Amino acid sequence: MAQVAEEAGFRSLRRFNEVMLAVFQRTPSELRRRGGADGPAITLRLAYRPPYDWAALVSFLGARAIPGLEAVDARGYRRTVESGRIEVRPDRGNALALTVTPFQRERGELLEIAGRVRRMFDLDADPLQIAGALSADPLLGLSVRVRPGLRIPGAWDPFETCVRAILGQQVSVRAATTFGGRLVETFGAPIPSPAEGLTRLFPTPERLASAALERIGLTRARAESIRCVARSAQVLRQRPESLEGLVERLRTLPGVGPWTAHYLAMRAFGEVDAFPSGDLVLRKAAREPSPAALEQRSTAWRPWRAYAAMHLWSSASVPLEPTHDRAIAS
Repeated sequence: MAQVAEEAGFRSLRRFNEVMLAVFQRTPSELRRRGGADGPAITLRLAYRPPYDWAALVSFLGARAIPGLEAVDARGYRRTVESGRIEVRPDRGNALALTVTPFQRERGELLEIAGRVRRMFDLDADPLQIAGALSADPLLGLSVRVRPGLRIPGAWDPFETCVRAILGQQVSVRAATTFGGRLVETFGAPIPSPAEGLTRLFPTPERLASAALERIGLTRARAESIRCVARSAQVLRQRPESLEGLVERLRTLPGVGPWTAHYLAMRAFGEVDAFPSGDLVLRKAAREPSPAALEQRSTAWRPWRAYAAMHLWSSASVPLEPTHDRAIAS
């Protein structure tokens, strides 16, 4: 407990105990003992700046939830992680509640999980600043005024997101989710204490680098693309300082063209100015005849082009899936 108190910023264990009892009506030891039989749980409140369109974001994640790995229902979003399970749900005030089960006490683990969830649910966005930049645009203004809390659905892990993007190329959202479920069931490691349909982790790069992915129904070209991405996973762990550098680096991966590179930049790396100008639906929504024309038009939306894309996709009521890059083995 002394270590916990010190890492939380308290100068004395006595003061730590007093504050915990006042806030939670339980001692630190009692809080630690709470939780299920498979280990204690801890819940954090993650604040955001309102407005926040929870329904839109969780609907996006729910349509793409991979069986065994994720679940989305009225309670919120749940998934497996290396340390156990997480659940994210709306909380009182302007916050989401993050529950980690079982709560591991390794240094820094909880902070990393909270940081990933903040990025995944785009909790650090400033919607008033974004609306101020986009609401006067004649193309985006109405959508921004009607849905000012629209956020960018993030992702738990860049490698996982890249594999899922390749699985979704040239197929429907439902088909991509089916392939994802087969991938997790066949190659994902089981978690020690499965619960509520959450049974496995997403496969690691090492597991997929030589996996017989054709067994789950993938074409040889797409399977080889995923194997090549797994062997080059270090590319997804390095983030250049600029969006242009990130997109260029991502495009060195097999099966990753301009669309998927910007999709990954948006979802996996939180690049708020990423913009897939080659997307056909965006071009139709913006009434631009070519990718070059849309790219030029999008300069007025900088540095918030990813939010502009979300509003255009939302107004068009279409799934956000990479349908313009074919998986090409190399």
